[in-house]
Order: sequence, then structure tokens, then C-alpha cells
Amino acid sequence: MINKLINPDYVFEASWEVCNKVGGIYTVLSTRAKTLQEKYHDKIIFIGPDVWNEKQSPYFIENENLCKDWRISAKNNEDLTFKVGRWNIPGSPIAVLVDFKNFYKDKDLIYGKMWEDFNVDSLHSYGDYDESSMFSYASGKIVESFYKFYLSDENKVVFQAHEWMTGMGALYIKKNLPQVATIFTTHATSIGRSIAGNNKPLYDNLNYFNGDQMAYELNMEAKHSIEKQTAHNVDCFTTVSQITDNECKALLDKPADVILMNGFEDDFVPSGSEFTKRRRDARKVMLNVANKLMGTELKDDTLIICTSGRYEFKNKGIDLYIESLNQLSNSGELGDREILAFITVPAWCGAPRKELIERIENDDKSNESLYKPFITHSLNNMNEDRILGMFNYLGINNSKNSKVKYIFVPCYLDGNDGVINLSYYDFIIGADLTVYPSYYEPWGYTPLESVAFHIPTITTDLAGFGLWSETLKGKENTIESGVKVVHRSDFNYFDAAKEVKDTILQFYRLSDDDVKKTRTNATRISEKALWKHFITYYYEAYDIALNNAYNRLNK
Repeated sequence: MINKLINPDYVFEASWEVCNKVGGIYTVLSTRAKTLQEKYHDKIIFIGPDVWNEKQSPYFIENENLCKDWRISAKNNEDLTFKVGRWNIPGSPIAVLVDFKNFYKDKDLIYGKMWEDFNVDSLHSYGDYDESSMFSYASGKIVESFYKFYLSDENKVVFQAHEWMTGMGALYIKKNLPQVATIFTTHATSIGRSIAGNNKPLYDNLNYFNGDQMAYELNMEAKHSIEKQTAHNVDCFTTVSQITDNECKALLDKPADVILMNGFEDDFVPSGSEFTKRRRDARKVMLNVANKLMGTELKDDTLIICTSGRYEFKNKGIDLYIESLNQLSNSGELGDREILAFITVPAWCGAPRKELIERIENDDKSNESLYKPFITHSLNNMNEDRILGMFNYLGINNSKNSKVKYIFVPCYLDGNDGVINLSYYDFIIGADLTVYPSYYEPWGYTPLESVAFHIPTITTDLAGFGLWSETLKGKENTIESGVKVVHRSDFNYFDAAKEVKDTILQFYRLSDDDVKKTRTNATRISEKALWKHFITYYYEAYDIALNNAYNRLNK
């Protein structure tokens, strides 16, 4: 089937997260790049914001000789400033980092033209709207410049824009370079995320919401407008899961042409003795940090559970994770084996706790706990933090007689946080089980990464990954299958928490042999989400976009 599809000669992809590690989209792009680079051989070009200025980016290797003539010409003749080099990831694709500050002086004219051409309403913009839009517009100008310098109408070219932050670039290209086929990918609708984040019942009322009305009510008119107009005007509109496509139909009045599910490459997962070593090292760090915080002596067989992701307390299910563990702690159903539950969510983090570092460095085996023995770093908003607030409300204080102990790591795990000092992947490999009971989760990379590291996971049917895993034939919905999918709705919070609690208890009681089988099943699920399987949907999107662009130009 793929051989019959129209294949582009060049593909440009613009995203705020190109060479800029912010969230899940970085993982989507960076893990997929190798597959596309192997197919297109430097004809796949990523465009990102130059947020580093004079600093050296760890994600970007500049090459001043790459496309040198074009870069000089664009600067001298078009007043475009950008760097060309390679993204420092597997595959090393070409990346262009754009300095977009020069466009701020013209933003009112740019917004006026967007209103005139596409009815994009920028009047109610605020926050990051201007920054994102100027980058987006500059990205469109970059593609236009490259095309005119190197290419011609003989070349089949695709431009893919990710999220509302790059929509303006796609619209600019449609207007000024109509021979380039445009794709727009929304990874989460701005209105859907806002409705969920404002504690409104998104799912029960989805078909009754009016996206434009909700944008007005939630003060999201500008972002919603660019997102909706881009979805309606590009040659191919895509999203990342069926559950998000339902949002698009209801809130953007536009279903996706193709669903581009998020895969990954497994080349970052160690194997054999290296896997065993890293897992052992991670568990040693986890237990040591916990023991130094709490003055305990947790045994090697402690069941280690983790959740992680962005600090979206409700949307990511952080509240439900704590609630389910609290139910388990108070149930009286646990045996002698203890549970250590990590929450690795970047918050408004201050410095690593000095007294904790001193205990770790001195290998202090004191049996006295530190003050607040459940957090590794100070917070700048300690009294307003929602995780600590829930700990306080539930009376969670890691008392000696509690079988469930909690550790909140409120910083990015980049290997240099001062306490854990492991990267996220080198940390998560030590877990026995992960829990991601999301309420709003268009896809869900964290549970996918978990099973890739042979760690069984609990997710929900409100997560794209959870829905996808349910479609796998022959997989029962139990933790022994590798992925347990819990039912969540707008109003079943405590029932869902109980189901998570029961699933953790079920895993807690598994024999060693059953745990091994469960870990194997988790790995098998992850293998079905490799990019070599999911990349075909991108080829389909390229084909649709190129066909629609051709038909549009030849009416």
C-alpha cells in the first residue's frame, strides 16, 4: 500500500520543541527523526526556535558550512536570521533554529493579514501567544526562502506544523507558497485541555460544548482561533489518538484526516547485563534517598512504584495516584513488604535539601527522619503546592508504621538535580510498577516508556495509549498483560482510585515468576508501538496533503 502513496521530496517540520526539550512533543519528534532520516536522507528538515541565543545548546550542533550560501542570502536579502546544523539525537537530522525577535515590530501587520486571509482572531492574545506566533510566522518565511533558493515546482514538498504554536506558519505557507502541501497536527486541543484543567466535565458534555463559546468563556479565543482556522485550512489535519479526534470533531468542528499515533525507538533501552546493572543502580539510589529522608531501612524487596510527567494535578491523575495509595495504606490488606511510591513531577523547585545531601554524602544511618520526610528539594511555594497540600489533608507523613511511603521529587531528572543525580530513564528503570491514572491525556508517553523498560503500568481509558493498548488482540485487561487500563469518567474518581488500588494490590501479591511474565508482556506491548509500525500513518498523511494541494492548485 505504501508504494502507491505519493512520496514527498522534502519534508519540513516546525515545532516549538525542536532542539528544545519541553514536553512530550520533543519525544515524538526526536524518537521519530531517525526513521524519517533513514528514508529521506537530509530531505527531512526540522525547524525550531532559537531560544539559546549565544549559549551552547546541548541539543543542537551548529554547522556553518551547511546550507551556507542560502543562509547568507536569506540574511542579506530577506533579513532572516537563523542557524543551521544538526539535531543532537539518533539520526542527526538537519535542524534550523530561527531567531524570530525581528518580527515583533511587525506583529500587528502580521495579525491583521492573518485576520484578512483566514479570520484568525488575535485581538484577545496574551501570555505566550506573541512569542509562539512570531516563531511560527518566521518558520513559514524560512520554508519559503529555502524553497525559492533550492527548489522548484518539480519538487513535492510537505510542511508539517505541530500544535497551535506553529499554525500561523502553515497558514502563511498556504497563502504565499501554495505549491507546498501543509499538515497540521494538534497533540491536544487548547480548549479541551482548558476545560479539563478548569474542572469542567469534559467527556459527558463533549458533544454539547461549543468550542467558540468555551474559548470566550475561558479566555482562550486567540489560541483557539489559530488552532481552529489552521485545522480547517491545511491540506491534511491530523491528531494523535482517537480520544483527541473526538475533541477535534466537537470543539474544532473538524475531524482528523489521519490519526498519527505516537511511537518510539527502543535504542535507548539497555539490554542484557547492562539493563540489570542500571536497574540495580537505580534501585540503590531510590532506596538510599528514601532511607536518608525517613531514617528507615527499607529492604531490597520493597515494591517501588512511580508516577511522573507534567505538573497537571488533575489532568495527569496525580491526585488519583495519591488517593489510591492512601486507600491501600489504610486497607489493612498489605503484608510485611513495604511500598515506596515516587512522584517525579517538576514543580516550582528551589534548591536540593542540604540536610538530605549531608546524610547521603556521609552515609548517615540515623533512624530519625528529617523534617518533611517526603520531599527531596525545597519549593518556592511550599504552602501552596497541591501535592503537599493533599499529603497534609490525608495526614500523609511517612510514619514508621505506614506500609506505604511517599517521596516527591519536584525537579527535572536530568542527572544533575543534586539529590537523585540520574536521568529520567536511568531512574525509572528501577521501578517495579508505574501508575499514570490520567483524566486528560491525548496519548501518554510515560506509560509507553514504562513498558519499553519492561515495567508494567496502570493507565486509563481517557489516555490515547490506554485506548490503543485495549485494541491489541488477545490482551486481557489485567496487570498481568503488562498494561492495566482503568475506566475513568467525569464522575467516578473514587471508583477509579479503588480500581487502581486493587490493581496495585494484585501486583503486590504476584509471585516472582508471575512478575517476570508480566514484565515480558509489558515489553511485548511496547514492541508494537515502535516507529517502524506507526510511521506508515505519516506516509499516509503526506499522500493526502500532496494530493489535496495538487487538486487545490489545479481547480
